[in-house]
Amino acid sequence: MMLRLAAPCRFGLEKTLAYEIRRAGGDNLAVTDGRIAFDGDERVLVRCLIGLSVAERVGIVMGEFNAVTFDELFEGVRAIPAERFVGKFDRFPVKGYSLNSVLKSVPACQKIVKKALVERLKSVYHIGYFQETEALYQFSFSIMKNKVTLTLDATGASLHKRGYRALSNAAPIRETLAAGIADIAHIRDTDIVCDPFCGSGTLLIESALRAINKAPGLDRSFDAENWEIIPKKLWEDERERARAAIKTDCAFCAYGYDIDEQAVKLTLHNAQKAGVADRIRVERRDISDFACPKGVTCFLTNPPYGERLLEVEQARDLYKKLGAALLPLDGRRAHVITPDDKFESLFGKKADKNRKLYNGTLMCRLYSYFG
Repeated sequence: MMLRLAAPCRFGLEKTLAYEIRRAGGDNLAVTDGRIAFDGDERVLVRCLIGLSVAERVGIVMGEFNAVTFDELFEGVRAIPAERFVGKFDRFPVKGYSLNSVLKSVPACQKIVKKALVERLKSVYHIGYFQETEALYQFSFSIMKNKVTLTLDATGASLHKRGYRALSNAAPIRETLAAGIADIAHIRDTDIVCDPFCGSGTLLIESALRAINKAPGLDRSFDAENWEIIPKKLWEDERERARAAIKTDCAFCAYGYDIDEQAVKLTLHNAQKAGVADRIRVERRDISDFACPKGVTCFLTNPPYGERLLEVEQARDLYKKLGAALLPLDGRRAHVITPDDKFESLFGKKADKNRKLYNGTLMCRLYSYFG
């Protein structure tokens, strides 16, 4: 069955996501800021859920239409064949949002969408009451400039929840953003990566997963696994395909350092859960005592931000120390994400390129040095 699928991502990671979708077999891509819609069958859907590293989730676009009244919203949703997926005993909750549209009340729109789905399924199954006790089909609506999009979420917990980071430090970088930075840095299976401010280890772990070609969703579950339209064997086949693609003999390794002993323990714990502990070495060390490990080819780091963890001047002092520790780069690459627009002058070298990325809701820049 051919489906219209959609995957949101962090602003700035659309290029990486487009490449991964095409590699998974997606076709007819429509790229907008923070979102890509594409065509694919059930196998492409499963492959994307298991394999996409920077997408936040994957869903099925059920329908799109314009609506400026509640009647138009109701009729538009009722015309969508939800029965293609939802059975008479399945759960089908609704959530959503509205921006720059006539229909502003999200609770009211939520009730209308739910009512329309109920009426549609009543007409198909000829029952007056839905128990909603079996598989979950989470519907999400968006209303932007009066255009309604109804999406069926296949993911469940967001894709950034790989399963390895139940614990984190005070200001962690999201896994999907870390994966995007590893892609921008062109991490390969021959690289030796170093993070002088490793925190809970996310940049190191995502770099390792990329280097050994381990699918980020391999060790977690998804809502769509309980859907009758997707055979269990398809999930088994795609997971086996992903396992077979893992590189077991590559040279990649990584070094992490942090002044906080708890951060060191977190990194080791998370790396173990991610299955890459044999690739990562971690020590407690202050940036003032940093000594570059032999053979490092790339530095990736998310240093403390003045707005979140330290006073601004303390954070800026760390940036100076980072420059003193890493420069001259002597051919090594470096990628540093920070919201501080004075980073380059504090670090002591102008970046070859910088790009806007969001760490949560905080606008940052990734400063890249190509070595």
